[in-house]
Amino acid sequence: MSAAGEIRALTPPDILARKGGTPLVCLTAYTTPMARMMDRHCDVILVGDSVGMVLHGLPSTLGVTLDMMIMHGKAVRRGIERALMVVDMPFGSYEESPEQAFRNAARLVAETGCAAVKLEGGESMAATIRFLVARGIPVMAHVGLTPQAVNAFGGYKVQGRGADAERILRDAAATAEAGAFSVVLEKVPDALAAEITRKIQIPTIGIGASAACDGQVLVVDDMLGMFTSFRPKFVKRYAELGDAADAAIAAYAGDVRDRRFPAAEHLFGDQPKPRASGGSR
Repeated sequence: MSAAGEIRALTPPDILARKGGTPLVCLTAYTTPMARMMDRHCDVILVGDSVGMVLHGLPSTLGVTLDMMIMHGKAVRRGIERALMVVDMPFGSYEESPEQAFRNAARLVAETGCAAVKLEGGESMAATIRFLVARGIPVMAHVGLTPQAVNAFGGYKVQGRGADAERILRDAAATAEAGAFSVVLEKVPDALAAEITRKIQIPTIGIGASAACDGQVLVVDDMLGMFTSFRPKFVKRYAELGDAADAAIAAYAGDVRDRRFPAAEHLFGDQPKPRASGGSR
């Protein structure tokens, strides 16, 4: 806390300084209530473009727009005091040129109040990362399985096996050299993620990577078990809220159809009940 007792928000340099230290805790958030619950537990809260699949029912992240990211970013910002807030740059908003990336990243920062943006790509995005950082926009990088390139990969496949490992290592190193303050490693072999973590000077944040990474990130709805049928190997489910919600909705529907709800305690009479007099205690 500051001298005035206010909570000091974490910054990109704070995250960078955690390299090799206590692992960084990161989750996605898309709404104010969820961000508020996470804030005291997480170091980084990511407004991920996974919102397109999680909340909007899209088949992939490719249909997510800048306006969608700004809307959810504003909502998450209202729930955060301490954690570092990072917003994903959606597909098509940064790949054309560093100048395009800056225009859209500047809009994300200005309109959401986020502290940093995240973009996908390694060597191919190094010049863009360098351009943004030089102009005051901190960047979290993302290599390995990059969901916005799912069509090029032919699906959500593990990246970096065998001879392909060198490509992922080069990508991660390129983002660090370009000035990213951290890099997400998604769906890469354990040993490769550990090697990258040893070799580069910025924190690695794993998702389907390695416990040796400098931190971990998950999509919160996956971690909470909100989806009863979606069970990726790299997700540990810390709750089964989807099953609990389904049971609660079914119970409500049954009570309504059988006229058990609303009951007398949920209804209002013609006259308010008199308050009990307050005697001495």
